[in-house]
Amino acid sequence: MFAKTFRVKSNTAIKGSDRRKLRADVTAAFPTLGTDQVSALVPGKEELNILKLYAHRGDAVTVYVCGGNPILFELEKNLYPTVYTLWSYPDLLPTFTTWPLVLEKLVGGADLMLPGLVVPPAGLPQVQKGDLCAMALVGNRAPVAIGVAAMSTAEMLTSGLKGRGFSVLHTYRDHLWQSGDKSSPPSMAPLALDPPDLSEEKGSAQAAPALQGDMRRLTLAEENQENGEVQQQMCGEKSLPEASKDPSVRGLNPDPTDSRTLQEQMDELLQRCFLHALKCQVKKADLPLLTSTFLGSHMFSCCPAGQQLDIKRSSYKKLSKFLQQMQQEQIIQVEELSRGVESIVAVDWKHPRKGSALEGGEVRTIIVSYAKKNDLVDADNKNLVKLDPILCDCILEKNEQHTVTTLPWDSLLSRCLERLQPAYQVTFPGQEPIVKKGKICPIDITLAQRASNKKVTVVRNLEAYGLDPCSVAAILQQRCQASTTVTPAPGSKDGLQVQIQGNQVHHLSRLLLEDYQLPRKYIQGLEKAPKPSRKK
Repeated sequence: MFAKTFRVKSNTAIKGSDRRKLRADVTAAFPTLGTDQVSALVPGKEELNILKLYAHRGDAVTVYVCGGNPILFELEKNLYPTVYTLWSYPDLLPTFTTWPLVLEKLVGGADLMLPGLVVPPAGLPQVQKGDLCAMALVGNRAPVAIGVAAMSTAEMLTSGLKGRGFSVLHTYRDHLWQSGDKSSPPSMAPLALDPPDLSEEKGSAQAAPALQGDMRRLTLAEENQENGEVQQQMCGEKSLPEASKDPSVRGLNPDPTDSRTLQEQMDELLQRCFLHALKCQVKKADLPLLTSTFLGSHMFSCCPAGQQLDIKRSSYKKLSKFLQQMQQEQIIQVEELSRGVESIVAVDWKHPRKGSALEGGEVRTIIVSYAKKNDLVDADNKNLVKLDPILCDCILEKNEQHTVTTLPWDSLLSRCLERLQPAYQVTFPGQEPIVKKGKICPIDITLAQRASNKKVTVVRNLEAYGLDPCSVAAILQQRCQASTTVTPAPGSKDGLQVQIQGNQVHHLSRLLLEDYQLPRKYIQGLEKAPKPSRKK
């Protein structure tokens, strides 16, 4: 509803009678709030304004603003809390969990589809069609969106978690949020809920995990669409911003080994978000683009999860000064199309940028183009390339720089690729590809012997393929009828591992290969499945 700018009709201070009526409406709409909580939400003496506006689709909306932040909005005589209010009362609404990348779609105005839900071990919250619900991200239960359920929880499970789940009304980072102080969600640990006791509630608890197989069908970006190869890419210098693994961290998290000041780190984050926004979000058809819109709708969304882009902490202090620097570097052109309002009117899409992910074929094209443009191809032998100072610095060892003057094409290309940092790309349905440094680690399945002489199956590296260890554990607990636990993976900073009692490799194999459709080559340990017993 607030994905685009809205038009303000009026902004007035609330009257005493209207303040009392608002308290009564809040009490009726949200009966779980106590008297003290209602009084804190709608204070008696603090300044409270009524903002009447029209959303971009023409809906008439009344917004209640307290302390500079919108706290409630009313649409068709229904009262809704904003994310600012939900951060103070996170349990006000039943909350569903989704993935951080899904938030980008919601901010853009999309509804939440059921395949984007993350099913916790305790199952989904129980709601009916038309109930008001909140959405949070994995790892932080602070709500980031509110919407209306398009079906009941029972219908969601019956559908196999397919179809539209929620009509989204308001999100963190939409224009209603931007009308406030633009603070980020606080860090709130997820509730520690125990999974249902399957031994006692088989009839009622079996339905939810059994339908989770379709929840996270995964497709890997393929170098060869026929053989399912993962697209191996080469990164030059620094990669585009990657999502922080800890979504609870706010602002910059200084690295003790990083000698740069916080201001220098913010400068780098600012430039990364700027380049990422131009590369991945802004199109030629979007120009001219208001600089304020470019910051609010594009640069902020490119900021890694868990970090906060704050221009005031950078050396530029103001967006206009930063964009002026980018204009001096001839990346963009900024003009004042109307008095006091600046817009980006042109982008040099061919401007050389650091940090982009390159496929092997792209690296080859760049090198061949460079050699031909600078007349480096040997005139007597077209298979040789003369090495200029730039190529010498890039690919030769120190002891070779005074002895090697030419290289064959294949040697030149292979040396260039060896100097670049390997990366991999993973693509989830309906989401932007994720590029990460290094080589992708396979899902690792092992068998271990515990002190009680019982075997357990241990599976690691699920997160690299977008799989939530808690959800996987819940599914396996149901299918195997065995106890499961999720614990920190030894030797991993943030990774988790799932342990299942007994040798459950066969069940894991079916879940990963058939339900999640992962290529077999990215799973190791499937051979540890128990051998079928021979009939006598």
